[in-house]
Formats: sequence, C-alpha cells, structure tokens
Amino acid sequence: MGMAQPDRQNAPQQVASNAQFRLGLIGRGIQMSRTPAMHLAEARALGLDYSYELIDTDTIEGPEPRAAELLDQAESAGFAGLNVTYPYKQAVIDHLDELSPDAKKIGAVNTILFRNGRRLGHNTDYWGFSEAARQGLSDARMQTVLLLGAGGAGRAVAFALKSLGVSNLLIADTNIGAANLLAKDTGAQALTDLAEAAARADGIVNATPVGMAKLPGTAIDPALLSPDHWVGDIVYFPLETELLRAAKLRGCRTFEGTGMAVFQAVRAFFLFTGHQPDPERMRATFETFTINQDTQQGG
Repeated sequence: MGMAQPDRQNAPQQVASNAQFRLGLIGRGIQMSRTPAMHLAEARALGLDYSYELIDTDTIEGPEPRAAELLDQAESAGFAGLNVTYPYKQAVIDHLDELSPDAKKIGAVNTILFRNGRRLGHNTDYWGFSEAARQGLSDARMQTVLLLGAGGAGRAVAFALKSLGVSNLLIADTNIGAANLLAKDTGAQALTDLAEAAARADGIVNATPVGMAKLPGTAIDPALLSPDHWVGDIVYFPLETELLRAAKLRGCRTFEGTGMAVFQAVRAFFLFTGHQPDPERMRATFETFTINQDTQQGG
C-alpha cells in the first residue's frame, strides 16, 4: 500500500517570512527522540535553512516549568513552531489562540505554529497513527479494540481507531475520569477489568508511556494476551517494548510505534514549512538513527 500524503486542508497559510525555520520539541526525558533527526535530514534534502532543538524539562534546573512559560520562551526566542510530547499535549491548549479541527475534536495538541503573533495548535498524532495502522493492520480484524491510555496520545489514537472502523472501542486508564471522558467523546466504553476487556478484544494498543526507560514494564498483564490478539504500541524506544516482546512470545501479531512516529513527523514538517516531505526518506532516517544509551519514548 502506498503512503498517503498529508492533506492540504490545514496547511500553514504563511511560513517564516525569512525562510529560516527554527523549530523544537517540548517534552520530559526526550534526549533520545528521533524527531530532530527526521526533521533535519528532510530539511537538508529540500535545501531549507532549518534548526530543530530539544526543550527537555528534565534538563532544566529548578521547578519544572509550566506549559505557558515554555511557550512564552520559545515564541520570544523566535521559534516558528514546536512539537509537543509527554506530558504537555493537553496542558498547552489553554495557551493557544486557535485549534485545528482535529486538535479541537481530540482535545490534545502535538504541533504548534507561531504565526503573526498567534499560536495555532494541531494534532498530527491522529493522522500519524491512522496512516500507520492503514498500512500495518490493513487486513487485521478491528471490530473490538482495547486501548490502554486516555491521555494526550491516547485521545489521538482513540479517534484514529474510530475513524478506521473500530465499532467497539474499550478504554482503560488508571485515571478513571480521563477514561470516562474519552469514552464519552468517542462513543466508546471505559472499563476497569482488563481481563474482561482483553477477552473481548481483537486487538490491544498501548498508548500510555509505560515501556519508556523511566517507566519500564507493561500496561497490561502479558498473561492476558492470546495468539488471537494483534498488539500495538506507540512507544518506539525501544522498538520492541516489553509488551511487544511478550506478545510475540504468545504468538500475537505486533504493530510497532515506528509508523506513528514517522507519519506524525511527516505532517508536522509540512505544517511547519509548507514543503511536502518525502515519507520514505523520513522513515529511512528514523530507521538508521543510532541508539547509544538506554532507550525511551520520544516525541
């Protein structure tokens, strides 16, 4: 199946007037993110004057800065835009001037454009997961899916799963309120009994940060997996998370976080610059990225 291109409906109306693009990623514990490498390599291939910086709150001394402070500082420093990852995808919303239809529907933002004194929020995770699943799960049974996680990433994945035709979406999160809200927003069902939910599900998707270096483990007991399940994970550091490793041992079909990571970056690059990136080239950059320390989830 060929790779879809980001639609131009929400393309940036104006990019940086001097054609110099200063971008960045805001998040916690993001030193191993592959997002900067994908953006920088693609910008070089297209001949763009482009920089991409990590704004890692784990490396900032003192109290963790609030989302408002991070955005104020980036905008004042002349950034043209930002990607946003855990744990700020919902926290930034109150500090933006406008949301794209997807971001408004989902209630989470992972891409921000600074344009003419205004802050515009987008969600490219939604398109990224949808496109990755279309390619990686095109022939998989998806009538009933158990989604683990109802945070910023989980909300994007939930709406994507519904758009892919999942009729029975089951949502589990340690934050019962978040799970109930997402279930209401998507016409899904919030469950606390993972054994019951897994027994009903065709597939299981982890959209929690569990599996990162700082949060090792699995968001569901691997004993609940069966060979009839397909199992996906949005964590891409490491590519084979503990959950996916356990799933493979039980004979499950698995779905890595690579696709979502690449395709969200493809769409974000287009929004930042107005230039159409090459998805295959960005995937190649992702796959050749050198990991030289303990791995974790990136943006």
